[in-house]
Amino acid sequence: MLGGIAGLIALALFTWGIAAYISRGGAETTDRLAPTTLEVGSAQSAAQIVAEDGPVLFPGLNTTTGERTIVLDHEGEDPTRGWRIYYAYPADGDPTCVVEQVVGTRSFIDCDGDIIDVSDLSPPPPGVNPVVEDQRTLVINLAGVTDGD
Repeated sequence: MLGGIAGLIALALFTWGIAAYISRGGAETTDRLAPTTLEVGSAQSAAQIVAEDGPVLFPGLNTTTGERTIVLDHEGEDPTRGWRIYYAYPADGDPTCVVEQVVGTRSFIDCDGDIIDVSDLSPPPPGVNPVVEDQRTLVINLAGVTDGD
């Protein structure tokens, strides 16, 4: 019995040692674990969706606040320009004050029940922005979120 327990302890220490060696005191994020971009798809299609149904919300994973929920908005006729990104809480508020979209509009209801426009939402940190690649594909650059956060 003591031999079995000693064997399990030795196995646990060996596993911990290998993990410590691999990480070498620090771990780097990779695109596989924390992607720096989110491909939305066709800029033309996304612009049409926003025009018809209002801004698009991309809920944050594993969060209960609007801190990581991204709101994608578009203004204008040109689908390659006029894209904006916001976080899903008021600019003058706290990330725990998650907004809810009024379906089919550019309006949101905040945690106090006030109706606010999409432009009143919180701007993201530098490095989080929409990019249209090759004049057709809309991508959200998330480098500001995945770098050091």
